[in-house]
Amino acid sequence: MIAINTLTSAAVPLPRPNVDTDQIIPKQFLKRIERTGYGDFLFFDWRRLHDGPAVPKEKIGQPDPAFILNDARYTGAQILIASKNFGCGSSREHAAWALTDYGFLVVIAPSFADIFFSNAGKNGMVLVRLPESDVELLTARSTANPAHQITISLDAQTVTDELGFSATFDIDPFRKYCLLNGLDDIGLTLRHATALDAFESTHDKQFWLTPRPVNA
Repeated sequence: MIAINTLTSAAVPLPRPNVDTDQIIPKQFLKRIERTGYGDFLFFDWRRLHDGPAVPKEKIGQPDPAFILNDARYTGAQILIASKNFGCGSSREHAAWALTDYGFLVVIAPSFADIFFSNAGKNGMVLVRLPESDVELLTARSTANPAHQITISLDAQTVTDELGFSATFDIDPFRKYCLLNGLDDIGLTLRHATALDAFESTHDKQFWLTPRPVNA
């Protein structure tokens, strides 16, 4: 997991409320056994043209030029600006995998679904809750100017931009510690690798390797 402290990046505005996890990563891709490669399928249905009276048959399945992720001006953006209740729906962890694999390290929104909020934090994403008016302002600025830069300081818990915007956000101290140090659940356990190895060695010796007297 990548350690995150200060991040300055352009931001992709996605002003749609109640974006659920099936839109973030559709169910047909949950059969994959890897944890990587999901970025190609992020917002899969929204990124492509579908059958309809205004869509020629030869265009079906091709990138939809009207969808924001297909706008080359936002290529490389590491911040997603969403609307309220982002990540609702099923509890699939694949939603967080898809967002991080695509390149998003921060999502700014007025509110998040609880399970998605937990999954995202454990997979190295900083989720920033801001008042709806602040989110709308940042959305408007990033829509008007795709090069608009936003800076997230996890250590200071601030969001700023080049036009004078400034706001603070709350984050659980334990989750903050993990993100600052790039620690997922496995990384947290491996901090105690020496003690775990010593325990296993002693345990094996005491319970498996040392001969025991045979009861008469």
